[in-house]
Amino acid sequence: MANLPPSKVAQDFSPATSGVHHETSDASVGAVFAFGLCLMIMGVIILFLVWLLFGYFKGREAGSGVREFPLAVEQQNRLPPKPRLQTNPRQDLIEMRAKEDKVLYSYGWVDKNGGVVRIPITEAMKLTVERGLPSRPTEKR
Repeated sequence: MANLPPSKVAQDFSPATSGVHHETSDASVGAVFAFGLCLMIMGVIILFLVWLLFGYFKGREAGSGVREFPLAVEQQNRLPPKPRLQTNPRQDLIEMRAKEDKVLYSYGWVDKNGGVVRIPITEAMKLTVERGLPSRPTEKR
């Protein structure tokens, strides 16, 4: 179409003249709206019926009284098996860090029979700096 003269392109895409109308046999607009209206009315009716059904269930449940299972009454104060959830995690963390600090900053036996002791970490770091870390002997070539 790029090679056609402008007058020819305009004639091919010009609006149609008389004799061309919209399709009237495919779908009836009134029938589509009536179907939609019926769907909406049925939806409202179903919603109302479900509301009534739940009201009936609620009244029936309230009238039956509170039922307790016999096993549940006996085990009301029973604790769940370990491990349990922490009830106060902040306090647990503080206590754990205090225990760690006590081990890190004090003297104590690790293995009394084997003669292994524990020294404070600051002392251990000083000794490591003074003595150095062990290394492999270098091979001479």
